[in-house]
Amino acid sequence: MNVFLGVMFFVLGSLAVYVFQRKKYTKVTEEDLVCEVVQKAFIREKLSDHNEHKLVRELLKSDAFIKDLSLTAKYKGMIVGYILFTKVKVGDETLLALAPLAVLPKFQKKGIGKSLVEKGHGVAKKLGYKGVVVLGHPEYYAKFGYEPASKWSIKAPFEVKDENFMAIELIPGGLTDVSGIVEYAKEFGL
Repeated sequence: MNVFLGVMFFVLGSLAVYVFQRKKYTKVTEEDLVCEVVQKAFIREKLSDHNEHKLVRELLKSDAFIKDLSLTAKYKGMIVGYILFTKVKVGDETLLALAPLAVLPKFQKKGIGKSLVEKGHGVAKKLGYKGVVVLGHPEYYAKFGYEPASKWSIKAPFEVKDENFMAIELIPGGLTDVSGIVEYAKEFGL
């Protein structure tokens, strides 16, 4: 009888743990998973305030959000990379800001970031956007054709080295008549 009770307690306990965990994990959304990737990707970044994941949550609810330009990279069903492009204003033009680009540390330097940037540029171009601005590492973003935004008289609304604030034309001549200070979505807190 004692063995039978022991087995029953084990079975019922295991079932309770399974139900609890299943219920717990069904509440995790893709947004939660994306934010976890973003947080982990920036954890060792020295030039980060480590709040990029919080910014993403806010941007996903903002007027600047474009669903088609919120892209994930997956490996065996797991999200390992993420990129977000949101609307910004420069003078009378609506451009895009690339922020953030995040890849889990274990998956960095494998071409995932490159794939996300290229896919994002392609989608943005199809949607009719003329250009993108980004604040980031010049040696990385130059690989995609980004140049200092000052080339087009596009300025950041904050102090930053010229080489770190960049832009790219998605269509030839797309930024020729664009100039001014970038107006980010209010969620950026600028």
